[in-house]
Amino acid sequence: MSKFNVFVALLLFVSGVFAQKTVTVSNSTDLERKAEIVEVKACCNNSCIITKSVVLKNEKGEEVPYQLTYNDKKEIQGLIFQADVKAKSSATYTITEGTPSPVKAKTSGRFVPERKDDFAWENDFAAYRMYGPALAKENPSNGVDYWAKCTEQLIVDEFYTGELKQKLSYHRDRGHGMDFYKVAHTLGCGGIAPYASDSLWVGNQFSSYKVLEAGPLRTIFELTYNSFKVGNETYNETITITSTAGSLLNKAVVTYSGKNQKMQLATGIFLHDGKGTILQKKLNGTLAYAEEAVSEFKEPSGRNYVGVYVPSIVSEYKNKTTHAFFLSDYRVGSDFTYYFGGGWNKWKFPTDADWFKAVVEFTVKTKSPLKVTAK
Repeated sequence: MSKFNVFVALLLFVSGVFAQKTVTVSNSTDLERKAEIVEVKACCNNSCIITKSVVLKNEKGEEVPYQLTYNDKKEIQGLIFQADVKAKSSATYTITEGTPSPVKAKTSGRFVPERKDDFAWENDFAAYRMYGPALAKENPSNGVDYWAKCTEQLIVDEFYTGELKQKLSYHRDRGHGMDFYKVAHTLGCGGIAPYASDSLWVGNQFSSYKVLEAGPLRTIFELTYNSFKVGNETYNETITITSTAGSLLNKAVVTYSGKNQKMQLATGIFLHDGKGTILQKKLNGTLAYAEEAVSEFKEPSGRNYVGVYVPSIVSEYKNKTTHAFFLSDYRVGSDFTYYFGGGWNKWKFPTDADWFKAVVEFTVKTKSPLKVTAK
């Protein structure tokens, strides 16, 4: 932006003048895009269009909830909101000056010291947790645990409070969902691990955490794993996980630091008894799984689903009794991005086919993100 345009933008802000801005969201795919997070930059096309006090509306004049985003200096970078766009079409939104209504939280994430240092997070589809330092002697694992939900409400705090204070086990469904997923020392629900000497090198518990963004529509956090063993070598792993409202899968960006060399990374799914159904499309990086959901009380709980998407080139698919996973070539020190998550036939996905279709469509949407223009 030129110095003159910066001056004009600042002058308009100070004088209280704010012209209506138009945001157009375009969909180039044959799929209808519903409740999909898009981002509007605070300054674009030589104009600053977002302050802390704006109202966003759709074409019907209905107010649309949004979340402001910030940089490391706590300066506004933009806003994110959930857009609805029909196939091969576009939708228009407007930004005007005003006081927005409160936004109902659809994502959350926090460190849970009261439950042995879990880090738990969720969106309106499902809830998850990773294991922290207090579990080092009991169940050391960097695998992903998954809690099924049958509500858009946030349930993580309810589950922990019920289990720890009211003695109401979250291994039983009390109307909002349950924990029927076993991780142990495995990849769990879409975890990642180096693969060497024909073995998965599943890590231990995370060493530290950092919350980078805390909802209500997007939560981002970082977990660090020290002393990650791969054969005779030791690495550190950092994984940054993004959970957004309306998203089927979480986004993960993983970086290993240590000896500068090539290795293979495995992204995959714990198969439990191995009797489930697998959908794998190696060329598209899509892997999905459906199995019987059985809690620790041995009570049948419907069908449990897991999905993984790897956007980069997949070199190989393996099914090794307890795990199904993709292998990808990786250079230590670089970033590796993939997506993972779970579902349930009692919430949004009545059949295995519904889940498999949703995972495949997620890959199409991720490859062709909605285009946002503002003026």
